Amino acid sequence: MDRKHERSAGEGRATGAQAAERRTDGGTTRDSGTTRRRGPRLEDAILDAAWDVLVEHGYHGFTYEAVAARAGTSRPVLYRRWPQRDDLLLATLAKFWQPIAVPDTGSLRDDAIGFLRNADADRAGMITLMSVQLVDYFRDAGTSLGELRDTLLAPGQATAFEMIVARAVERGELPDVPRSSRVVNLPLDLLRHEMFMTMRAVPYESIVEIVDEVWLPLLGVPGAPSASS
Repeated sequence: MDRKHERSAGEGRATGAQAAERRTDGGTTRDSGTTRRRGPRLEDAILDAAWDVLVEHGYHGFTYEAVAARAGTSRPVLYRRWPQRDDLLLATLAKFWQPIAVPDTGSLRDDAIGFLRNADADRAGMITLMSVQLVDYFRDAGTSLGELRDTLLAPGQATAFEMIVARAVERGELPDVPRSSRVVNLPLDLLRHEMFMTMRAVPYESIVEIVDEVWLPLLGVPGAPSASS
């Protein structure tokens, strides 16, 4: 082989090695050339792919191989960012577990009903997904949806109903007395239970019953309207 051919062969090997490295870093080869996804763009693409895999195949099918294939990248790219599969799972859920809007209407009752309606609209699909697709995860990890929810919350962040009650106290609607976390957060727990039991959105009438017939009386709010009013 002459020197010209040696150079061509060497350049060919180098080009192949560079292409492999680009693929490992999450690059995608196209007719127009090779593009590389980096940083947040690459991570967003991976987490979007991971969500699709989770929705379609559940936790059992939520593997590095499946996510890498869907994202058009390689397993080492995933390993470097999320060393354990559950790390990737939590990152995926954190991206799609968006905060629910907390109304500030100036009324304890209206805030509570408004938030439950927002939660019903935003979380019905997510709750159904988690109850079905994450059964294996909860069993293997020995955890629960409540513990997973707490993991996804920012440290020290008040819950929605803690915020709603605090605002009511500031307005003078409620006395400033100690209240158990279970009582304060009961409306969302009851809504979640209803979602689990029916696997569908909760009717408005049921949301009103939770607030008017259960929660407000527990808080000692006088003259709480009935569900039929």
